[in-house]
Amino acid sequence: MHFVTSRDLRNKTSELWDQLAKEKELVVTVNGRPVALLSQVSDDNLEETLRILRRTRAQQALSSLRSSAAERGLDKLSMDEIDKEIKLTRRSRKR
Repeated sequence: MHFVTSRDLRNKTSELWDQLAKEKELVVTVNGRPVALLSQVSDDNLEETLRILRRTRAQQALSSLRSSAAERGLDKLSMDEIDKEIKLTRRSRKR
């Protein structure tokens, strides 16, 4: 995986397109921290690539929610406790 700065993306765009063709993926950084992923796609695989990327993001979000729930002990709630939490939340939203 190759890292490029946002400044390089702005100033050396044509060079980076060539590099992307070789590397297939580039990670864009700002202040040394990754902020974006450039990935080579074509007309043939654009929709499939986007679908896979979106599914992966959803799986990561779900995994994060599950980990957070386990850390707080919420993964052990009974259905009655879950229903009670839902009702309390709905009541507080109506106000």
